[in-house]
Amino acid sequence: MAENIYPIYDRMMTRQEREQLLGQKGMMVWMTGLSGSGKSTVALGVERELHKRGLLCRLLDGDNIRDGINRGLGFSPEDRRENIRRIAEVGKLMVDTGIITLACFVSPTEEIREMARNIIGEKDFFEVYLSTPLSECERRDMKGLYARARRGEVKEFTGISAPFEAPEHPALAIDTTTTPLQENVMKVVEMILNQQTKE
Repeated sequence: MAENIYPIYDRMMTRQEREQLLGQKGMMVWMTGLSGSGKSTVALGVERELHKRGLLCRLLDGDNIRDGINRGLGFSPEDRRENIRRIAEVGKLMVDTGIITLACFVSPTEEIREMARNIIGEKDFFEVYLSTPLSECERRDMKGLYARARRGEVKEFTGISAPFEAPEHPALAIDTTTTPLQENVMKVVEMILNQQTKE
């Protein structure tokens, strides 16, 4: 019989105990879509709605991750993969703590999202696809990234010089050009609350 080289795991509080303390179930809501599709805007609304209901939620997005844990990573395919791998590992820790976690990342390929799903676990991973068209994402672009990418100043920019693969079977798909923000927020909230009540 192989020796357990990580005995700490056998002595830590269980996920069930932590979830009982919080009175909620941990889960990952993985929001994917082009830059400017509305991922962070919808997630901020969801965070506030969950807070009103007494549910602990943590939002992870490119700004608060690339400024810290993933500082130094670029946008090459290898760095994008490592960016998502680290996010998924951090997300798994949060989900196992009983926290409802919202991850807002372009995560442009099926392969990279599948990696995140496998790390976090199928039963805890809920993919939300913000299917906002490229033209609308460009129109909203506050940072001027799309314009810079079209001029060739930003390499490997998803939607312009790098591909985006739309999810085939997301738990939820939202086009922020056709429905109001609060309606989109509530679609995600309802999905989360449905999971909270499942045995």
